[in-house]
Amino acid sequence: MGAGAVGCYFGGMLARAGHAVTLIARPQHVQAIARDGLRLQTTTFDEHLRVAASTDPSAVQGAQLVLFCVKSTDTESAGALIQPHLASDALVLCLQNGVDNAERLRAVLPQHAVAAAVVYVATEMAGPGHVRHHGRGELVIEPLRCASMSSKAVARALIAAGVPTEVSNNVRGALWAKLILNCAYNAVSAITQLPYGETVAGVGVTDLMRDVVAECLAVAQAEGVQVQGDVYAAVDKLAGSMPRQLSSTAQDLARGKHTEIDYLNGLIVQRGAALGVATPANRVLWALVKLIETKRIQ
Repeated sequence: MGAGAVGCYFGGMLARAGHAVTLIARPQHVQAIARDGLRLQTTTFDEHLRVAASTDPSAVQGAQLVLFCVKSTDTESAGALIQPHLASDALVLCLQNGVDNAERLRAVLPQHAVAAAVVYVATEMAGPGHVRHHGRGELVIEPLRCASMSSKAVARALIAAGVPTEVSNNVRGALWAKLILNCAYNAVSAITQLPYGETVAGVGVTDLMRDVVAECLAVAQAEGVQVQGDVYAAVDKLAGSMPRQLSSTAQDLARGKHTEIDYLNGLIVQRGAALGVATPANRVLWALVKLIETKRIQ
């Protein structure tokens, strides 16, 4: 559901492994996929895959697993669209930026199993029905079981499809670690319209990113979140692992679309204000992206 760059990549990988996949996407992508198949261009192969595609949310009907890949701004509205059509035993897996999407979606789908996931992948829609993969592609998902399947069974299917997947008891901490990566990179890439590898070469940018990370960790500590891993090291390594990747926020701005910045740096600003933690670096990045967003969308 929401088959943009992330949904098309993971849906394409599952389809390539032989699973029956339906992509629910925008009309231009559905038309291209119906005509030519989904073009999945990765770092190791470039193939056209025959998959079902629809613009209608009712296409989730009968699915055992729904990969929920819409923007954070659309979580509640998209959840309401699929709710009447979901099988009672379907597992919904949130593949989204931000830390609270699964919680928000559970409020819309109280009778269904909803699992949070952390997504580490560099992708873009290079054209209608054409997803380009720039690097990585692993998932971390929370343990959950419903009538038809469990998170472990989902992980096994994904691993067999070439998607490294881990089931973790601390998905909240992993989501926050990913949020901090996004806070460090997304806005800088969006404001400059530069890929990660070029942003970190800018004068003072790595120091700015460290300030952003320090604020995020302070907010996480005040929230009582145990952030997974060495976040500073992860931020230092990201540009090297995805040097050509434009952030999703940069891609949204370039297309004149609303961004998820309110759920990234904006969330840190909001939670910091509520908890009495100062977040000036995050506030500047959030405010600048909002200003550019307003200008582009007018």
